[in-house]
Amino acid sequence: MMAMLEDTDLTLTGAAQGKMSELFAGIEEGIAGVRVYAAPGGCSGVSFGMTFTDVINDNDGVRDFGDYKVVVDDGTLTYLRGVEIDFIDRGDGQATFVFNNLPSTGGGCSTCGSSSGGCS
Repeated sequence: MMAMLEDTDLTLTGAAQGKMSELFAGIEEGIAGVRVYAAPGGCSGVSFGMTFTDVINDNDGVRDFGDYKVVVDDGTLTYLRGVEIDFIDRGDGQATFVFNNLPSTGGGCSTCGSSSGGCS
């Protein structure tokens, strides 16, 4: 059974909410929300990303913003709790979503499991 996420779990700035609303106004109807996910990042630790999703699973947490939903699986939420998603547009074509308040995941040289210690 999916859980409803709160502000303490995940927040979006006004800029991020506005951009999400804009993006969801132009997508097909079968999209259930935007999924935030964690991926192993090697020496830099865990990295985060977002993608449209057409499925909300039983182990997902959901923040409903009216025009769209933000979906996070329970494994990712352990890394993401307390994070703020912002949208930055510098006006030079470099617009992006950014994750603020990320917890330290212990990344750095020698943390990726490389036996050769080949950080560069």
